[in-house]
Amino acid sequence: MAAALARLRRALRPSWPRVSRLGSMTSPMTSAAVQELQSLRLLQERPRVLHLQLHRPGKRNALDLRCWRELVQVFRDIAQDPECRAVVVSGAGAAFTAGIDLAELGSLLAALPAQDAARRAWALRRHILEFQESFSAMERCPKPVIAAVHGPCIGAGVDLISACDIRFCSQDAYFQVKEVDMGLAADVGTLQRLPKIVGSQSLVNELAFTARVMRAPEALSCGLVSRVLPDKAALLEVALEVAEAIAARSPVAVQGTKVNLLYSRDRPVSEGLQHVATWNMAMLQTEDIPKSVQAALDKKGPEDVPFAKL
Repeated sequence: MAAALARLRRALRPSWPRVSRLGSMTSPMTSAAVQELQSLRLLQERPRVLHLQLHRPGKRNALDLRCWRELVQVFRDIAQDPECRAVVVSGAGAAFTAGIDLAELGSLLAALPAQDAARRAWALRRHILEFQESFSAMERCPKPVIAAVHGPCIGAGVDLISACDIRFCSQDAYFQVKEVDMGLAADVGTLQRLPKIVGSQSLVNELAFTARVMRAPEALSCGLVSRVLPDKAALLEVALEVAEAIAARSPVAVQGTKVNLLYSRDRPVSEGLQHVATWNMAMLQTEDIPKSVQAALDKKGPEDVPFAKL
């Protein structure tokens, strides 16, 4: 076994230097730019884990125009942050989110150009695409994102959590695809992502056509969430523990897994297999594999392995 491990090391790790354990709680994300966030709050409560809060508790975390912009920038920055390996998203106060801020949406619609229908439509399409990018940037971020939902998760909140990789909720959580009650079709991700998450087009159609409330037990049974916790405190503790467990694994392995899961979700199995083969012809050369094998032989866990930043 020792000889085989030595051969594996020689094959997969030509000459990279050893990297010391990551122990710092300092991250490039804790910069002046982070301090300027107004509708969001970014915290680092565990090593290599960021906690992003929707932070308009007085408005039940309704998503204002500033929040949509900040989400894009934050997740683009997190994607490039080598210190971060997982993200938890939660809501401050008594709600996860009440959805889009309707007052600001009204102001946006009132400000559309008045020349003619084509120009108004063109401007409105641009705004819709900008809103979509807020959650697509979260989905594309290679670091796994865990949604921790308590209380109401309404309208755009369902769009948001549909773009997350893992979803937990508390017993008091409820979910509502609210858009039809406001006279519009959901347009920032729910209709595209939710059917792939719950696996029942009939259920998604019912929720989207009627805007009925789905409570935590049903969300668990249909697969929208994978755990229901007793309260917000327990929810956040479990979400952060899972994020910490993810962060303890090889970032090459975890981020490669997310990239390939997303690629394969929307394509035939054959294309997904081709993609992961091409991906791993490079990634299997990582020094993380012999480190992980050695840790397993030594009966140690991933948290004992000094994986380099990515």
